[in-house]
Amino acid sequence: MAVVVGLDQPLVVVEWPFGEFEMPRRDKALEDYIVTLDVYVIQLGWVIRMFDGQSWHLIVGPRVTRRPGGNILVDMDRIVVSESGPLEGEVPIHGAKNSVLKLMAASLLAAGEYELTNVPGIVDVALMAELLEAMGAEVELAPPVCRILVPEIVRPEAPYELVERMRASIVVLGPLLARNGFARVALPGGDDFGPRPIDMHLDALRHLGAEFDTRHGNIEGRADQLLGTEVLLEYPSVGATENLLMAAVLAKGETTIENAAREPEIADLAEFLGAMGACISGAGTSTIVVEGTEELHATNHSVVPDRIEAATFLAALGVAGGELTLAGARSDHMEMLLRKLSDMGMQICRTQTGIWAAVDGRLDAVDVATLPYPGVATDYKPFVVSMLAVANGVGIVTENIFGGRFRYVDELRRMGAEIRTEGHHAVVRGRERLSGAPVRAHDIRAGAALVVAGLAASGRTEITGVDHIDRGYTDLVGSLRAVGADIERE
Repeated sequence: MAVVVGLDQPLVVVEWPFGEFEMPRRDKALEDYIVTLDVYVIQLGWVIRMFDGQSWHLIVGPRVTRRPGGNILVDMDRIVVSESGPLEGEVPIHGAKNSVLKLMAASLLAAGEYELTNVPGIVDVALMAELLEAMGAEVELAPPVCRILVPEIVRPEAPYELVERMRASIVVLGPLLARNGFARVALPGGDDFGPRPIDMHLDALRHLGAEFDTRHGNIEGRADQLLGTEVLLEYPSVGATENLLMAAVLAKGETTIENAAREPEIADLAEFLGAMGACISGAGTSTIVVEGTEELHATNHSVVPDRIEAATFLAALGVAGGELTLAGARSDHMEMLLRKLSDMGMQICRTQTGIWAAVDGRLDAVDVATLPYPGVATDYKPFVVSMLAVANGVGIVTENIFGGRFRYVDELRRMGAEIRTEGHHAVVRGRERLSGAPVRAHDIRAGAALVVAGLAASGRTEITGVDHIDRGYTDLVGSLRAVGADIERE
């Protein structure tokens, strides 16, 4: 429930009257509704859809406009964590956020009805559903199932008001170009941890014959006919590989992608495209070969499990101790991380249905460097830093993928963590426990890492900015509470 607070005189505290309620589909009329409170005008600027396991809830969030008489702050939900452990039980691992969004985008390649299963109930999926709807598709979202009806003609435009909330929106560029010969996509937004240039996406698609202009904040791409060729990526970018892969399936002739990203989500996308009728070999390796086809068709697919979500619960176990089974987790998708966790002292065993892990006492510090897959993913790094903050010894964490992704370190320092950053490196000296404090999440994984740190902190840790966490996790609070964590959402 949002609370609107006016800072200037007279002081006004008003509970938002629409807060939360059930509704099967988005109601655009809500976004146009205006409520006037004395000198304040509050316009409903966005609607977040959250899934609680049974039904969707619309969380109405105000866009606040300042009028003469005062500034307005908006205070949203927070997660409150207390020192916990040991954790014990089974945690279901949902479908991968980093896969399902690309599968939804790939549906734009062909008309028809698609059914995706093992779909996580997260905000980013709802945002992608809105983006597809803006292009003319019909989306029925009831996780773990998502049905998409793509029309014969789609609007090849991705508007700013949707794209700026999610960087992954850029992956509609390849499918739109391949099917329509034209695409207009707003420059992307998303997490607040520094720039992730899209030049590699554009350069890769230029090799197939696309031409681009950037004007008025939009990327406009054109291609009368994409032509297969050999493309050597300067860096194994996941997004560039995905965009190129989705464009190449409808290109004329053969496309070879060298230095391609090797992530499991790439292989999942290739499997989905193959079920649509594409001819792809080598997905999951550094060389992918695509034989273009003239026509694709709709299909059904089950989303690969989320290795980043699995890593989150392993990190929680690492700081709180105990024994967890991660149902559905794929150990073969996170081998390097599991090796590092084993070196730290975590017991890990692959099971027929997932991963079993146990921790007894404090873990030992190790050095970790992020690298493209199959190395340690950059998304794992915040969890590693949280674990090292309460481990025995000193560990050095090196970020080799993105710059500016140590912003959450200041929040961990507020909790008493001994961390020194130097460029791309963080030196972490472990302490027996941290100290609860108010902290703020600045992106999805950093927010979850602060939750993890709170499990090893005396007192009360309050995390705000939880809208970031909602973008990537299906009820993180409920899942942790179910295995013994002292955690609530307020």
